Amino acid sequence: MSGRRVVVLDYGSGNVRSAVRALEKVGAQVTLTADRAAAADADGLVVPGVGAFAACMAGLLKVRAPEVVGRRLAGGRPVLGICVGMQVLFERGVEHGVTTEGIGEWPGTVERLRASPLPHMGWNSVDVPAGSTLFDGIENERFYFVHSYGVRSWELPPPERIKPPVVVWSEHDGDRFVAAVENGPLTATQFHPEKSGDGGLRLLENWVRGL
Repeated sequence: MSGRRVVVLDYGSGNVRSAVRALEKVGAQVTLTADRAAAADADGLVVPGVGAFAACMAGLLKVRAPEVVGRRLAGGRPVLGICVGMQVLFERGVEHGVTTEGIGEWPGTVERLRASPLPHMGWNSVDVPAGSTLFDGIENERFYFVHSYGVRSWELPPPERIKPPVVVWSEHDGDRFVAAVENGPLTATQFHPEKSGDGGLRLLENWVRGL
């Protein structure tokens, strides 16, 4: 997998070096950059994200990331969102009564979890349905989460002629939320695979292998 070129999008979302190191560890050639041409040309694009939905969207808009993501997906080129980088792929985020428009690749709303305590921080299991390639060999692993907001309902109708998305769920204090999605070239995780030990590295390896 040493030939796979991956760009981790650098748009000011915080410390993303752990994602770069983890991807390098599984054999990818990784570049951390905000350059649109490099992001468009790479074999895989990773959209990280920490903090507030609105702040991440503001940073993404400055580097015209929605345009890059859209063009990549139109050409069937893989994109991986991590944590808030997953959340911004949905239509909107609602924080403290303020609604912010997301990239909108999937319908749905990112909202505060109805659980206690928050943030949901630490290791948790996930419910992986059949047909997952991202979780191949790690279906029973636990992954590391840090978040107070999530997507609590999946609103995309199943397609008629193509493979339906694989939607992975998790639960905190009885509240279910989307933990990961595999939807053709678009993949995302609410948890941090780069902070999830061997299981997280295996997930990233599975993704890089599919580029």
